[in-house]
Amino acid sequence: MRKTALATAVLLAALATGHGALAAADASAATPAPAGSHGRHSLGFALLGDTPYGDAQRQTFPALVKAVNDDRDVSFVMHAGDIKDGSSTCDDARFADLAGLFGTFADPFVLTPGDNDWTDCHRTAAGGYLPTERLQALRKVFYPQPGRTLGRHPMVVRTQASDRRYRDYRENVIFRRERVVFATVHVVGSDNDLAPWSQLPGGDRPAERQAEYEARKAAALAWIDEAFATARQTHAPGVLLLMQAEPVDGLGFTEIRARVADHARAFGKPVLLVHGDEHKYEVEPGYAGVPNLTRLETFGATASEWLRVKVDPSTPQVFSWEPRTVPAS
Repeated sequence: MRKTALATAVLLAALATGHGALAAADASAATPAPAGSHGRHSLGFALLGDTPYGDAQRQTFPALVKAVNDDRDVSFVMHAGDIKDGSSTCDDARFADLAGLFGTFADPFVLTPGDNDWTDCHRTAAGGYLPTERLQALRKVFYPQPGRTLGRHPMVVRTQASDRRYRDYRENVIFRRERVVFATVHVVGSDNDLAPWSQLPGGDRPAERQAEYEARKAAALAWIDEAFATARQTHAPGVLLLMQAEPVDGLGFTEIRARVADHARAFGKPVLLVHGDEHKYEVEPGYAGVPNLTRLETFGATASEWLRVKVDPSTPQVFSWEPRTVPAS
């Protein structure tokens, strides 16, 4: 059973000693990342997830955008999926509104999809949509130009869609900053889409659901391989993987978890596995028994808290972070 939010100091100590035991501390006690993330060999970025979670947070989300835009230590934004809650509609109008909202971030906006964004759209409250149809709609709206992010100043990224074997997976991207390799991998909650589409009009479609899962899993495994191959080829000091759901041992995640752990162990340098889904800020060094692999779960179901992550290859841990709160209006 995992414990809650560790201080960054605990993480650094665990990485330095190679101990993988999960320790806990209050999130408010986290050691702040050093200021000046735009230093010569470092950068900072904003990490979000599971937001805006419902219509009320949609209304306050512009304040979060402003806080991020005003932060001089942020050079891009990463979102761990679930851009809406599981009960709000999955219609085209909502997608268009949210894409426009994310486009107001001044810096590049990098998104990996969450289960609420398509898998759970079979729910009656969400509109009773066929999830695979909503996934295609999601791709068209939030990834309109494969290989190019959202944001007022978009960034060119390498997309898995450039490989004809995986041409549908434009959401899986790789980019490099300060020599660190960043990759998004489409892995979602609801058992990674193995949970039945039980509220779909006419009932579940197990054959179609299983086929979607198998194809996306194959793409995810290939992309994880590609991320670490890129890291080895470029002598990267670290790797960051972003996915929506934690790849727990079991359900629809076993192979993905094992692939990440095996690559991280062989890589030997800091690997940060970032996700959302469970709405808790948590840190787990020594993840899956690999000393250099750390799991970081960002805040969720809030439009007032986020993480500012610093990437500094000149430090042994490469990655550090601090919680940030949107100023009250």
